[in-house]
Amino acid sequence: MSTPTKETSAPAAPPQPSAARRVLTGIGVQNSSLIITLIALVILLSVLNENFFRTNNLLLIGSAITIMGLLALVQTLVIILGALDISVGSMAGLASVISAMVFTSTGNAEVGILAAVGVGILCGLVNGMIIIFGRVNPVVATLAMLATYKGIAQVISDGKAQGYTGGDDLFIFLAKGAIAGLPSLVWVFLIVAALLHFLLKYTDIGRNVYAIGGNDTAARLAGININRYIIGVYALVGVVAAIAGVLITARTGSGQPTSGSEGLELQAVTGAALGGTMLKGGRGSIISTVLAVIILGVLDNGMSGLGINPFWQNVAHGALLVIAVVLQQLRSGERRVGLPE
Repeated sequence: MSTPTKETSAPAAPPQPSAARRVLTGIGVQNSSLIITLIALVILLSVLNENFFRTNNLLLIGSAITIMGLLALVQTLVIILGALDISVGSMAGLASVISAMVFTSTGNAEVGILAAVGVGILCGLVNGMIIIFGRVNPVVATLAMLATYKGIAQVISDGKAQGYTGGDDLFIFLAKGAIAGLPSLVWVFLIVAALLHFLLKYTDIGRNVYAIGGNDTAARLAGININRYIIGVYALVGVVAAIAGVLITARTGSGQPTSGSEGLELQAVTGAALGGTMLKGGRGSIISTVLAVIILGVLDNGMSGLGINPFWQNVAHGALLVIAVVLQQLRSGERRVGLPE
């Protein structure tokens, strides 16, 4: 006698995430938070300042964030590696002086720019070699070189603005030109951001940089030449810092040993940290840093438009850096120093 069999029903398909959740997952929680913050800030400032949404003002924001943004991008790269570069502002100032002085001597803007980039590479290599062969902590090494590069720039320029580039077509184009309605400065920032994003996300070099920052011991055991990556990343930082210095020269019409580059170190670290780059290394995103830089630019522009003392911008940047680092610590779940578990 056969026993009746129970019909087995197919397992229910798992519920599909909503369209909003799929979009959020694609964008990422960090980027979503930055976008929401940016939208809220823009709405607030547009209410407080009727001139905020004028085209000229929006283009001004784009041009204003370029130099700080370039340094924040490479600061993101070096922090992901598990290090830091405090000397980026001084390198930009030194490159600015070199570009103007070489241009004045040769009358050739391209030669001046190449000389500045060469000096930037040299500075980056020096930073990397001090860290590797001197076995010096990156913060201490680059803090020392901050003073060194600033001093060199002041010595060779006698502490004064050098040359005049306001009559050269290339420098004028970099400072005031536009392509498809966007200022040349913004294009430089976007191109560098795109190249660094591609490097980190789609190449073995980028994957190895993340690996070194996440766990340098495991990276070394996997056969990654960490010293080579430190040298290479710091050299790349020097290149981008030199580009920032050339843009300072273009905007001001002369080489500036300190004016225009003072305080860029704090802004660069703030932009990277606000974008979610973990200061202990191994995590970060160029796109998130771009969003954070835009937020800082909108905030600075809004404060200026409302007639707030510009010195408060430094206070705001410092406060944002503290908030960003505190949030990173809370997310990591690590024990807080001096407090019980």
